[in-house]
Amino acid sequence: MSINEWPEEQRPRERLIRHGAGALSDAELLAVFLRTGVTGKSAVDLGRDMIAEFGSLSALFAASIKDFSAIHGLGSAKYAQLQAVLELAKRAISEELQESTALSSPQAVKKYLQLMIGNKPHESFAILFLDVKNRLIKAEELFRGTLNHASVYPREVVKSALQHNAAAIILAHNHPSGSCEPSPADIALTKTLKQALDLIDIRILDHFIVANPNVYSFAEHGLL
Repeated sequence: MSINEWPEEQRPRERLIRHGAGALSDAELLAVFLRTGVTGKSAVDLGRDMIAEFGSLSALFAASIKDFSAIHGLGSAKYAQLQAVLELAKRAISEELQESTALSSPQAVKKYLQLMIGNKPHESFAILFLDVKNRLIKAEELFRGTLNHASVYPREVVKSALQHNAAAIILAHNHPSGSCEPSPADIALTKTLKQALDLIDIRILDHFIVANPNVYSFAEHGLL
């Protein structure tokens, strides 16, 4: 049955308008995005298929165009639309961080990092460069590696911080394995970077480990 044939109070789009996006399930939100289903399946059914195929929204967002398009009813156009939505969300949060201080918006920082590196299939090391008021200057993925390892060079971190005229930085990397607990190597690297940056009077405000949907903060756990 087409969604247009459903009772109005059950249709995802109408429910979103009436009750807000938070009232919808993941499949219903995807249905609003998809707009239409395929023969024999409503948009909600197709949304359920997408989640079942990839296992989670994070995995869906990180899917390659090939894997995304392998689901009947999807293709390059829908893939492009989804990537555009994700990029718009990231840019909206970036604007918030540019207008307010990172320390006053910790949840915005976490959301931004989740969108930036949380869905990557490889380990990625990123830095948020901040001005003297802790507002975002720029965010960059500085190093990328394999599934469970990315080589990080303190010299390059220092060089980039100076190039951006940063007064402070926030470090972040993801754990594609799914655990956001820091390893001994993560802790040792943070100490090494802090010592290097202290020499040029650039502060490390935090180091986040992103393993969607969880984010670990070094500062919150007293590791900085």
